Amino acid sequence: MLVTIIILAVSIIFFVSGKVRSDLVALCALLALLIFQILTPEEGLSGFSNSTVIMMVGLFIVGGGIFQTGLAKMISGKILKLAGKSETRLFLLVILTTAGIGAFVSNTGTVALMLPIVVSMAALAGANPSRLLMPLAFASSMGGMMTLIGTPPNLIVSDALASAGFDRLSFFSFLPVGLICVAVGVVVLMPLSKKFLTKRRKSENSSSGSKSLNELVNEYGLSVNLFRVRIPQDSEVVGKTMGSLDLRNRYGLNILEIRRQDNVQQRFMRTVKQYSAPDTVLDGNDVLYLSGDRSQVQRFADDCRLTLMDDHSTEETGDTASLDFYDIGIAEVLLMSSARVNNHTVREAGFREKFNVNVLGIRRKQEYLLHDIADVKMHEGDVLLVQGGWKDIARLSNEDEDWVVLGQPLEEAAKVTLDYKAPIAALIMVLMVVLMVFDFIPVAPVTAVLIAAVLMVMTGCVRGMEGAYKTINWQTIVLFAAMMPMSLALEKTGVSNWISDTLVNSIGGFGPLALLAGIYFTTSLMTMFISNTVTALLMAPIAMQSALQLGVSPVPFMFAVTVAASMCFASPFSTPPNALVLSAGQYSFMDYVKVGLPLQIIMGVVMVLVLPLLFPF
Repeated sequence: MLVTIIILAVSIIFFVSGKVRSDLVALCALLALLIFQILTPEEGLSGFSNSTVIMMVGLFIVGGGIFQTGLAKMISGKILKLAGKSETRLFLLVILTTAGIGAFVSNTGTVALMLPIVVSMAALAGANPSRLLMPLAFASSMGGMMTLIGTPPNLIVSDALASAGFDRLSFFSFLPVGLICVAVGVVVLMPLSKKFLTKRRKSENSSSGSKSLNELVNEYGLSVNLFRVRIPQDSEVVGKTMGSLDLRNRYGLNILEIRRQDNVQQRFMRTVKQYSAPDTVLDGNDVLYLSGDRSQVQRFADDCRLTLMDDHSTEETGDTASLDFYDIGIAEVLLMSSARVNNHTVREAGFREKFNVNVLGIRRKQEYLLHDIADVKMHEGDVLLVQGGWKDIARLSNEDEDWVVLGQPLEEAAKVTLDYKAPIAALIMVLMVVLMVFDFIPVAPVTAVLIAAVLMVMTGCVRGMEGAYKTINWQTIVLFAAMMPMSLALEKTGVSNWISDTLVNSIGGFGPLALLAGIYFTTSLMTMFISNTVTALLMAPIAMQSALQLGVSPVPFMFAVTVAASMCFASPFSTPPNALVLSAGQYSFMDYVKVGLPLQIIMGVVMVLVLPLLFPF
């Protein structure tokens, strides 16, 4: 027992200090338990095969699909527009929208998604963003309490109850608790944020030095000279390659992209493919996006029997024509003094032949050269706007002695949302929830999550398996899997019984309500210093043993652990969402104490009184 307590104490010290990565601390603690033979290798590695850990991996991928398709951004943006210019309405909508999204996807991802939307909406409403950003972070944690998958502590206590022989908590078992958390949050945060968070000046957006894709489109006027032509099935260009059309020399036109839609009869499931390579073979119903003079576009369409589409409606949606960057993108390239292409024309440089990219324009000091680009001679200091596949653009970075690619092409590509797949992501999400909610469907929760994760990859909502792996927060997974055996060690060596005996003997005599309060506020205090996941893993067996020794139901005690572990607001470093808004809201540590500490205490008092009513002793 003593060795286990020492390992636990040393681990907590390192968790609190923050000088060593938390996942490394967890792995070292696991190794110590194995070295001292407190756990067998099978017991020590059991966390890595635990269904809850596997479920967390799947949930990261599902959340990645929701973010990458822009589904969450689309929903949140439309809801927040309902606020108009009313600051109070905006405040309420921020909390409710964030809580709703946080119920299904990670809290950190929810805040990262909502932060720029909320800042822009605050600017439109003339509101102070600092009044909204801290409530935004808190709301993401409160929303996580509404469903089984909302936050890791929920999964931990559900697994602990099932392991002890009790019924596993269902998907919406947490909903009443989560709704009460959100209600308390709204009531408490509205006056506190108004009193303590409105004096701070609006933060200035720091420039990263990298222009967004839309900024580049506007700067070079690509949308002004954008035209679309559809290729009929009987056109003479069907079967020809894009390069063989030689549009730049014959008509002075650039093909920005070829857009090809599959399954056009099935609007919900249709996919969009973009092509820009010169060897792309043209097919009937392809839509060419062209830039250049309108009269030349019309001449090209007449010569090849193509259909010049109405400028005001796209091929399927009826929206205004616009450039999308799903598969192909744009970037700026700065020519160095040593560039071999200096004093050569764009045609002679052979960007298309060598790198599969197209030069759309040249910025020379304050002048933009956009027409007859092929015959323009390039000079030192010119900035070329190039277009092509994202990987092809990234390849340009290898030619360091000739030019510099401004910005990060692959990072920009990762920001592009596959919005045409948003309905598919929504359908997959609904399917996962249905499989988890209805008991008559013989599918385990972990299986439902894995099905959804695989479907996200197979339907392209996540950019392949590599993209799926990138959505997973491996630090959280390793931390979780490595610390789970610590709970087993605490039970196996009797530490949990010893701590629970101490709690029961000291405050159990005052009744189960007092013991519940002790469990709740002990967990709440621990979460201020170490990860809520670790806190839940350590406190769950203690809460279970305490309830069983007192002879009452462990369910309210387990809920006390998960709520207390998640409702930590008094420090900017207690949860990742709190830390995310620290600089954006220009907050100080004391701002969290003034606003978060009262909320944390009030939330604790309310939960201690409400939990026994929802889940009787």
